[in-house]
Formats: sequence, structure tokens, C-alpha cells
Amino acid sequence: MKDKDINQMFLSIGIKNTKHRRDIIKILDASNKPLSVEEIYLLLKENNSSINLSTVYRTMEKLIEKNIIIQNNPFNDNIYRYQMCKDKHRHHIVCIKCSKIVEIEECPFKDFEDKIKKETGFDIENHKFEIYGYCNNCKKNKE
Repeated sequence: MKDKDINQMFLSIGIKNTKHRRDIIKILDASNKPLSVEEIYLLLKENNSSINLSTVYRTMEKLIEKNIIIQNNPFNDNIYRYQMCKDKHRHHIVCIKCSKIVEIEECPFKDFEDKIKKETGFDIENHKFEIYGYCNNCKKNKE
């Protein structure tokens, strides 16, 4: 994501445009997997950022609040991971051994959500779905 696009995004949601926030967005946008705060912090430090870990946490909270990023816990390990919210929710398949995460392109639950809404009267806002297994590399090594 270019600085110009990030600047426009921050302006449109009404948050202050800072170098640290831009750097965090760039890291998340470039990542092909959800990242923990600690991973983001280490990547920032590798790029000679003077950011504090507490600033990363506060920034993540603000970006979640503004629906710029989403938070999930794909490994059920009490470590939240973050990724850009790209106008759709996501589902993942996660390798139990190497932690590789692959995004599932289609959501199979639209009809199911409609049925549940009709049966319960709930207004469904969101759902999460994750599948766990072994990727091809780990499956070969497992055998």
C-alpha cells in the first residue's frame, strides 16, 4: 500500500496520520499471513523504527476500532494475530505443525447464516471458521 493511499485512508476514518501507523499498515498489507503484535514489533525494529511495544498495542486497538484490521486467534494459543480488513471476512486453514495459514477464498456459510437468522431472529454481524490439519510439506514429513 502506498503512502498516498494510507494517508487517504487515515483521513477518511479520522485518525492521526503518523509514521508508526503507516509503517504498521505497510507491514500488515505486505504480509501473506496474520501477524502477532510481537512479530509486527520485530519487523518494525528490523527497519530501524524507534517504536515502543506499547505503541504497537495501542495502534492495533485503534485500527481494530476503525475496522482497518481484524484480530483473530487461529492457533488457540492466546496470541492474537492481525491482518488487514479487505472488505470481506476471511476463513483459514491452519497447519497444526508449521503454523502455515492459507485463506479460503469462498465463504460457505451465507445460506446457513440466512437460515439461522430466520430461525432465531438474530441479526448476524460476523462469524469465524478455521480448519486445522497438515500442509503438504508437514504431511510428507509426518509419514
